[in-house]
Amino acid sequence: MRNVGTVSRGIRCPIIRENDNLAKIVVDSVLEAGRTDGFVLRDRDVIAITESVVARAQGNYATIDDIAADVKEKFGNKTVGLIFPITSRNRFSVCLKGIARGLKKIVLMLSYPSDEVGNALFDYDLLDEKGVNPYSDVLSLKKYRELFGYEKHEFTGVDYVEYYQSLIEGEGCECEIIFANNAKAILEYTKDVIYADIHTRFRTRRTLEKNGAETIYGIDEILNKPVNNSGYNSRYGLLGSNKADENRIKLFPEHGQELVEDIQVKLFEKTGKHVEVMVYGDGAFKDPRGKIWELADPIVSPFFTGGLVGTPNEVKIKYLADSTFADLEGDALKKAITSSIKEKDSNLKGKMISEGTTPRQLTDLIGSLCDLTSGSGDKGTPIVLVQGYFDNMTND
Repeated sequence: MRNVGTVSRGIRCPIIRENDNLAKIVVDSVLEAGRTDGFVLRDRDVIAITESVVARAQGNYATIDDIAADVKEKFGNKTVGLIFPITSRNRFSVCLKGIARGLKKIVLMLSYPSDEVGNALFDYDLLDEKGVNPYSDVLSLKKYRELFGYEKHEFTGVDYVEYYQSLIEGEGCECEIIFANNAKAILEYTKDVIYADIHTRFRTRRTLEKNGAETIYGIDEILNKPVNNSGYNSRYGLLGSNKADENRIKLFPEHGQELVEDIQVKLFEKTGKHVEVMVYGDGAFKDPRGKIWELADPIVSPFFTGGLVGTPNEVKIKYLADSTFADLEGDALKKAITSSIKEKDSNLKGKMISEGTTPRQLTDLIGSLCDLTSGSGDKGTPIVLVQGYFDNMTND
């Protein structure tokens, strides 16, 4: 009898470079790890590859000048409102420099007290202390400083207001900063807008269109096609990009479906096992201390094989043990729960027996597990093997 359920393993591999045969590297690395660490692949195992190495192998890069050229083509010499960017050196600093290089003046509108993914400009409690309503109050930079001073981010030690202003002005672009949480506030300053939010971007666009904005682009529409032979992402543009160096960004991978399916086929040919394969970025979870929601990518998994479509269909063992079979113990209890699992309906949505299970997409759940496994630093495991994820307690 197998006594271990789900196992997540970080798989080490060579450092990935542009034009590397990533499918071969993934297959070889997983099989070699199995030989050295004593495990074998099983049907419905999941192999996940971080989006970073996929984009690197593809050479999906762009420069500050590429971003600037695209922005200048879209807006000319207009004063442009840039609204709702996340405050992140890794995610947005190079993008911001490129946008500023392509424009004459930016009115930068920051959400407060935090950005969309939870990076706080200052302590939330200060809103009550200062009597500020973040849903309605629009603050100038001068008023913001009077109320909240020069707060620095708890983890990075950066005053992002000052930092973003310096990046814009460093590109020879005039900068005015305001603080608001309603997209239409920017229209008092300019009718030409770049919206930079991630998960709320569709609502933001609707608000701008409804209230009279004229030229509107999301950052998902910047570098959504090549500029001067640059990298690009046709669906997400600059969304999901990361700083590669002081002059370049690595964009979210453009092509990946062929990759995951190729890896799936190659592993079946070598092992006879049908595994699932996915590309993953940020996991979807929230840090309880810093209040940062990790998902700065537009999606957890942009590419995955067919067996990863859908949501879990699980019964809640705690409910069965505490309620349905509360009068049973020992082997009788185990047998009753095992029978319930084996006989469960194919769709438990809305039924008490599944209440409290996680109603999320499989790719979001597994991608979050993989992101936590691989980390974002020096672990050197951009490939993750997840085994037993689709098992339940009846599987031996």
